Amino acid sequence: MNNIREGVIPTALGSAVTATGYMLKQKRGSNKMVANTVFGFGLAHVVLGVIDLVQHRR
Repeated sequence: MNNIREGVIPTALGSAVTATGYMLKQKRGSNKMVANTVFGFGLAHVVLGVIDLVQHRR
């Protein structure tokens, strides 16, 4: 676990949540507000994870 660079986990988690939010947005019967919230939450994690990756380069 120590070999994982800082920022990889939030980026991977954010990618999964963003994909889930995108799928919810495509589904006709889903609540659009919830879908947009999940999508935005995932994108925020991706951005913050990428910032960590860039700041903590070796």
